[in-house]
Parts: sequence; structure tokens; C-alpha cells
Amino acid sequence: MAEVGRLAGRGDDRIFAAAELDARLFEDELKEVVREEKVLEWDDGQERFVAERRYQVGSIIWRREPLTQVTAEERQQALAQLIRRKGLEVLRWEDHHRQWQARVELLRQHLGDPWPDVSDASLLNGLETWLAPYLNEVRRLDDLRRLDLTAAFATLLPWPLSQKLDEQAPSHIQVPSGSRIAIDYCQNPPVLAVKLQEMFGCQTTPTVAQGKVPLLIHLLSPAQRPLQVTQDLAGFWRTSYHDVKKDMKGRYPKHPWPDDPLQATATRFTKNRSGS
Repeated sequence: MAEVGRLAGRGDDRIFAAAELDARLFEDELKEVVREEKVLEWDDGQERFVAERRYQVGSIIWRREPLTQVTAEERQQALAQLIRRKGLEVLRWEDHHRQWQARVELLRQHLGDPWPDVSDASLLNGLETWLAPYLNEVRRLDDLRRLDLTAAFATLLPWPLSQKLDEQAPSHIQVPSGSRIAIDYCQNPPVLAVKLQEMFGCQTTPTVAQGKVPLLIHLLSPAQRPLQVTQDLAGFWRTSYHDVKKDMKGRYPKHPWPDDPLQATATRFTKNRSGS
């Protein structure tokens, strides 16, 4: 006869007497107590996708059988649940992915339809739409981190929106010196950080979103430190520039500090060097 009890002063039960049970009984006389369950889930401990049939007696799993036939929909659903539980950061986000997201969100905010909602919350809610086709080969956590998010995101912006994105919220902008400078859309408003001398001659503040959003210009010193932060370039050249020039001309004599910056030639070089 089986006997279970608890020793004084201990919080756990102990088995004092037991008899071996023939597992074959669960296939015959005791089969009515066996619960069969099909399991498709992510095993956090092993960091892998599990697809198996489990035979349980109460909470005890007495047999497992791997599932050899798993539909794409079943795999996608299980992995989508994992991503929702762990969050989008389980995927491999790079800066250009966050920039893409911020660009689309900016246009949705200022222009409305047809720009889609690509916030984290919306992406999580719609995983089965935009990410599911890319989940079929995922077996382990590393497979998730290797997913091509750029290709997956592209499905959210069908033509011609993908082309309009580059027109209305370009990733880079050409400044008067000829340099192509990246815009940081992850800041609000978007930031263009550029060496002051590269903006000579530019009186109008660059804008995006069909002119609705002026960029926040970080005018940098030759040491790449902000000298002025402004959305009003014309006002800066008329006023603050002259104080900046007084302070910087002695520190960086090799760089041009003209009296009239709007008539000067924009450059990324020193006074003794020229180039395109």
C-alpha cells in the first residue's frame, strides 16, 4: 500500500511506501485517466520551438511523442504568442529599423491615411499579417534573431507608399556643401546634425512631411559639438551666428567664419582644403 506523509518541522510531503506501476496499464485498464494533449509552444529553458503530443496522468507527463506534421498556421500562432509574451525586442532590431518605424509614424501623425500604424503595439497585434510568413523556418531563438525585418516591414508599405516614404520622409538629406546627412527620426522633431560650415547659404530650414515638419537643426562645431539648436535658420544667421563666430573663430582658425554666412560657400573642409 502506498503511504505519503510529512515529517514534523518540514514543509514537504514524503513518500514512505510505494509500488512500481506498469506503464502499460495506461494503455488498457487505466486508459480513461490518461489525458492526451497536442502541444505547440516555445520552451524558454531550451530556447526552442516544441511540437509534441503529451500523454498525462494528472499533472504527470508519462509519455511524449514528437509531432512530425505541424502546419504553418500552428507554428506561426505559437511563435506569435512567444513574441507577444517577450515583446518585439526578441527580434533583431537595428537602428535603421527603428528609423523606418519613426519615419512612417511621423507621416501617419501629420498626413494620416493611407500611412499605417506601425507602433510597437500595432505591430504586436498584427504579427499574423506582417511577420507570420517569415516564421516557418524558426526552430531556435537564434532563428528569430536572424529574421529579415526589412523584408517583413516592406509588406506593410505596398507600392507606391514605399516610394513616397523616401520622398516625404527621406532617411538622408543633401545639405548645401553636397554632403548627404542622415536625419534622426527617433527624436521629436526629427534632428539634422550637421557641421555649421556645411549650411552656409541656406536660409530656409529643411522640412519633411510635405513641408509640415521643420527639422531641428543641430549646428555642430568642427569638433562635432552642438553650437546651436534651431528650427529657424534664417533667424540664427541674423542673430546668434555672430556671437558663435566671435567665440569659435579663435578656437578653430582653420575653418571659415565669414561675416556674411548667407553669401559664403558651404564646405565640409578647412579654409586651406577644397573638395566635393
